[in-house]
Amino acid sequence: MSHIPQRKEKDCLNCGTITEGRYCQNCGQENVVPKETFWHMFTHFFYDITHFDSSFFHTIHHLILKPGFLSKEYMIGRRASYLHPIKMYVFMSAIFFLLFFSFFKPSDATDMTAAKPLTAKQRADYLVSLQNRLKKDTANKLVLEKIELFSDKVRPVTTNDTIKNTGGVRINFSNKDYRTFEEYDSTEKTLPPSKRDGWIGRRFVKLDINLTTKFRENPKEAANKLIEGFLHRLPYMLFVSLPLFALILRLVYIRRKQFFFADHGVFTIHLYVFSFIMLLCVFTLNRLEEITHLDFLDTIVGLLFLVLVAYLYIAMHNFYKQGWGKTFLKFLLVTFISIIMMLILFGIFLIFSAATL
Repeated sequence: MSHIPQRKEKDCLNCGTITEGRYCQNCGQENVVPKETFWHMFTHFFYDITHFDSSFFHTIHHLILKPGFLSKEYMIGRRASYLHPIKMYVFMSAIFFLLFFSFFKPSDATDMTAAKPLTAKQRADYLVSLQNRLKKDTANKLVLEKIELFSDKVRPVTTNDTIKNTGGVRINFSNKDYRTFEEYDSTEKTLPPSKRDGWIGRRFVKLDINLTTKFRENPKEAANKLIEGFLHRLPYMLFVSLPLFALILRLVYIRRKQFFFADHGVFTIHLYVFSFIMLLCVFTLNRLEEITHLDFLDTIVGLLFLVLVAYLYIAMHNFYKQGWGKTFLKFLLVTFISIIMMLILFGIFLIFSAATL
């Protein structure tokens, strides 16, 4: 409540309702004089900030130490003492992605990947792709040199070797190797109608050709832009996954009629907020490990991921009130389906990021 003087008139300035006290019973606005000093504005702002802080830390305390507790409290109607789930998600996701983008840069990922040695299978697969390319262009000396390099199993090769001196980068979402639309269309016309690509297949092949043509001579720029575009869409991907994860819970607990979809949604929001906190700790420990080179920090990071898995299991038991054994089976099912769901979303957003380069 503010310290601004109350109006003598009883009509609410916001909706016109005759008030019975300091607050309008219709819209909730405080019936005080509209003129306020700068000091009143400052103290009101300070009160809002400190009230948010106290609610936030009180809520986070219960969120971390009592898995499933906040979701249960919200479900039964005890809400005034805690920060609203939506506000908490928006606040924590903003902090998470602010620090995430300061910790992680697309160039770091491409530099690390470029220096990574290829496995024997990766080496063999790339050699096959080179040989297929040579069949289409038998006079390509660069491809011949690359085949000689990758055929030498004594010499180690890295990802960077796959994009150097081969006439540019190849970007494939369709597992087909064409350099121009004309080449692809002419090949398709030679096939019987039943063997030709459908509408979706043609879109993927043309996406490959478009990206390869655009970034043929600058593969690192292509990788940086692709990763950067995907990372900036990561908040949207998580936001889309939120109701999908709630839907998975709804289907797994479809016989528990006392739980509505919104209840599963609140449980999911609290789980995501806890995940943000754990991942922020992981990012911080990884950065400390880079600075201090202390090996035990990697062990702590691994333990934090185990804590995240255990948290979901305990939260499901506490919120849905089923036995540990039954909860464990449903935990495995939810985990399996949600991994598939995230992989599908990952692929969709990655392809969308590539299509908008």
